[in-house]
Amino acid sequence: MAKKVAKVVKMELPGGDAKPGPKLASAGVVMPKFCTEFNAKTADRRGEVVPVIITAYEDKTFSMEIKTTPVTGLLLKAAGIKKGAANSKTTTVGTVTKEQVRKIAEYKMPDLNANDIEGAIKIIEGSARNMGIKVVD
Repeated sequence: MAKKVAKVVKMELPGGDAKPGPKLASAGVVMPKFCTEFNAKTADRRGEVVPVIITAYEDKTFSMEIKTTPVTGLLLKAAGIKKGAANSKTTTVGTVTKEQVRKIAEYKMPDLNANDIEGAIKIIEGSARNMGIKVVD
């Protein structure tokens, strides 16, 4: 018999450093068990924001699906800046190379809605443009 789903929660937690708190309490899972499992699976991604989808079941068990780091965080890191432009149409706050964009696109490919790497690169370039980051050759 299939388990009955109680709640599905999407969160962004620090890699390898999840702590029990109100964010996790809303999911309805056993917090220490979740934190231990999540921290073990994301230990290699310390310092990154890690999106996770938690499916909590009525019997207090859970399953989690760990996603890739958001594009904005990857672009900020590649450009070496703290935040994007307030007005991306008039302000450029940093630059990234086409090679850096390609690496980000290859990393994000499983989570992007693109059929090939060229489509993924266009998605990443659009995100960069919206953040005020210029893509150079």
